[in-house]
Amino acid sequence: MTDESRRARPGTFPRIGRVGLDGMLVSFGDVLSEPANRAALAFRAALDRAGPAGVEESATSLVSTFLRFDALRVDFDPLRAEIGALLDSRDWYAADLPAGRTLWRIPTVYGTDLAPQLAEAAEAAGLSAQAAADQIATTRVRVQTIGFAPGQPYLGELPKAWDIPRQTDLTDRVPIGALTVAIRQLVLFSVSTPTGWRHVGQTAFRPFRPEADAPFVLRPGDEVLFEAVDRETYERLRAGGPDGGAIPEAIR
Repeated sequence: MTDESRRARPGTFPRIGRVGLDGMLVSFGDVLSEPANRAALAFRAALDRAGPAGVEESATSLVSTFLRFDALRVDFDPLRAEIGALLDSRDWYAADLPAGRTLWRIPTVYGTDLAPQLAEAAEAAGLSAQAAADQIATTRVRVQTIGFAPGQPYLGELPKAWDIPRQTDLTDRVPIGALTVAIRQLVLFSVSTPTGWRHVGQTAFRPFRPEADAPFVLRPGDEVLFEAVDRETYERLRAGGPDGGAIPEAIR
């Protein structure tokens, strides 16, 4: 086990808990870290491959794997023992990430009137606006989980300078495709909504497409580069469809 993975598992982690009558939660930490997120993603993939009898679906949060089981077919305690054996079979904090992931290169305008809080966020991070945009644009971030709104990804982690708090007041509304930042994470908004996260970039990418066979475009474990483009390029890409010029590449 690496030093980083040891630091990621304080106290009694990993641990298994019950959620309601038919849920089980395997937790790898109580705060976000790269190893804990890695563990949750890797464990879910292994769980899906193992296919324990009675397990009907699984999902991940930032640091946990959730599974729902048929409580009429299987009892909690035997299933917990089976899940526990899988959990004990390896160091999930140092596990390889699941196969089949995608790297997305998403064109992004930083600052301007489209993303008016870049300078404010940069100041909080101790950077100039240009340095802040350059750092975000060149940092390859992982989709850590999907949450808050349909298909909406939380991505990270950014360098330590970006451990900045959310705003105390809400921005009235950000548009679909808004790129926002706080607590070393990025959120790419899938719906137009109020937010306490600072709006630093704008994309023409739609993460949620209810009309599509696969409405959630990004998946936990995928990676993203929010590559900088100018306003003219953004406007042209926006007219070209819901991908907004994004280019997917298989991660090998």
